[in-house]
Amino acid sequence: MSVTRQIFAENVYTGTGHLTNQVVTIQDHKISALAPAEYTGDLPFYSHLAPGLFDIHINGGERFHFTQKPDEETLADIALASESTGTACTLPTLITSGTDNILKGLEAVRSYQQKKPFSGIIGMHLEGPFINIKKRGAHLPQYIRRPEDTELKEIIAAGKGVLKLITVAPEQLSGAQIALLQEAGIIVSAGHSDASYQQAAKAFGQGIGIVTHLYNAMSSFQHRAPGLVGATFDHPEIYAPIILDGVHCDYAAARVAYQLKKDRMILISDALFLNQKVKSFQWGEFDAQLIEGQYRNKEGNLAGGAISLGQAVHNAVYEVGIPLREAVEMASTRPAKALGMDHEMGKIATGYPSIFTSFNDSLTQFEVLRL
Repeated sequence: MSVTRQIFAENVYTGTGHLTNQVVTIQDHKISALAPAEYTGDLPFYSHLAPGLFDIHINGGERFHFTQKPDEETLADIALASESTGTACTLPTLITSGTDNILKGLEAVRSYQQKKPFSGIIGMHLEGPFINIKKRGAHLPQYIRRPEDTELKEIIAAGKGVLKLITVAPEQLSGAQIALLQEAGIIVSAGHSDASYQQAAKAFGQGIGIVTHLYNAMSSFQHRAPGLVGATFDHPEIYAPIILDGVHCDYAAARVAYQLKKDRMILISDALFLNQKVKSFQWGEFDAQLIEGQYRNKEGNLAGGAISLGQAVHNAVYEVGIPLREAVEMASTRPAKALGMDHEMGKIATGYPSIFTSFNDSLTQFEVLRL
């Protein structure tokens, strides 16, 4: 039986604009209409309504870390913890590790999606292991390697329909290997890379259209050696996810990035864990301690984020000065577009899923709505 319901929103961020005082009609879990109206008190009321926030880089939930424990229990933890902070959709991220661990993660995501297709787990992000050891960050050196074609083909086969995004150092792969991933429908991101400007520009020419986390774990901008940062700035078509916690990059650096990247800037959490309930973490030689709201390893390096995507939206507006509409799009519409999924998510428009994130005026409370 068909089910129809309506809600009222004072502000609607559609992904292409900002509407005020709208009745949103939902039929069978899809948006069937938006229409201007005055609020009469007979419908559920929301101050701000956005497409469901979409975090394409998150490592753990409130209790478990996906690389350490690549199973369905961890995925459920990530989905629940993300939803509690206002993030509707995620790409759980598995970092540099052995092939067996990668395959376990891919199978866990596949199985979880089959059992819970509306959970918000969109697929998997594989961050490594084909990265540059010079820019490994907190990734364990013993797992970093150049890819063999046989391993790439094994990962591609296991990840069919599941592996949405892979982070590589493009200078560590051949052009044919990058093409192999892209032909399988996997978005290739440049990250944990010591690429020169020339190497980065070549990779962009090969179809790499996104970097993993701007400024972090990549060759920095210098006036005689612009590096991957400079190449990202110099190529306006490249998407630039950024971790807006004031620690992974200074807010002033974020303002510079915003001026240069404009509608290609994306927000991510890169959360090691959400809600800061995990105070210390150990996975083999990978360690992290929560110190003054930051996860750092024994070497003092950042070991992942400690904010939610909603907090990143808050910081984008109040610390960087980004207009609210754009900040919302950076956390919903743009990640969907960067992954080639904007035809099915990331907008409030007729035919799109009725999955929303609502929030208050001060951007301190976020709620996921699945209607």
